[in-house]
Amino acid sequence: MKTPAPIIVTDLFPEVLDSLLDLLSGLPAEDWDKPTVCSQWSVKGIATHLLGGQLGILSRKRDGNTYSGNRIQKWDELVTLINYLNDIWVKAASRLSPRVLCDLLKHSGEQVCGYFNSLDPYAIGGPVDWAGPEYAPVWLDLAREYTEWWHHQQQIRDAVGKPGLKEPRFFAPVLDAFVRALPHTYRNVGAKDGTVVALMISGDSGGRWLLRRESGAWRLYVDGAQAADAETMIDQEIAWRLFCKGTSKDEALAGATLSGDRVLAIKALEMISVIA
Repeated sequence: MKTPAPIIVTDLFPEVLDSLLDLLSGLPAEDWDKPTVCSQWSVKGIATHLLGGQLGILSRKRDGNTYSGNRIQKWDELVTLINYLNDIWVKAASRLSPRVLCDLLKHSGEQVCGYFNSLDPYAIGGPVDWAGPEYAPVWLDLAREYTEWWHHQQQIRDAVGKPGLKEPRFFAPVLDAFVRALPHTYRNVGAKDGTVVALMISGDSGGRWLLRRESGAWRLYVDGAQAADAETMIDQEIAWRLFCKGTSKDEALAGATLSGDRVLAIKALEMISVIA
């Protein structure tokens, strides 16, 4: 079995940004108010959230301007804080016109792309919280941010009925990044050493990933042929929505195929690769 390769997405950010700007600039006025799978946000709300994320990266990461609130010690506290910050930002920026919003997304997005391009993807950065508390390589944090740009744009596209960025060069890195949360999802699941759990995501952007129990911990591998003690198979369209809270575990289960140890297999459908 092979360990998964780093996910290098720096060159994709400008293309995803251009795609977003082309999409938003062509929307009629009524589309900006359409509801999305994010029940609290319209199309405009998601676009505003994306702008807030870009400005946060420039302020917090590039410029070192950190949030001065209470120190976060628990996962629930982190989720609560992020939901709070997201909410007050989207409400405060609701007065922006679509044209101003697009102009700001372009201005800040191009700076974010430049900042990302300046980073060493193989350096060690901070944790990617949904993948675990350990310090992670910068490429994983960039892949995490790429999934944010991609899946929020796709949520807008779904809401307005526009085709998404589903070519494998755009979509496959999203799924690959999401699956890096698999060991953390199984962290409290016991099994004897040597136990193998497989996650198969069908579709031309999918793949097959394995968890193997080694020395009391779960390790992630990729292998197309290794036999597994439990396996979950889901379609790529179900997978990305499930992993970013766009569909429920029960809805995903209805379209999934489980084999082997059902308890081990079904745990994969609890994986969440976003914070809030």
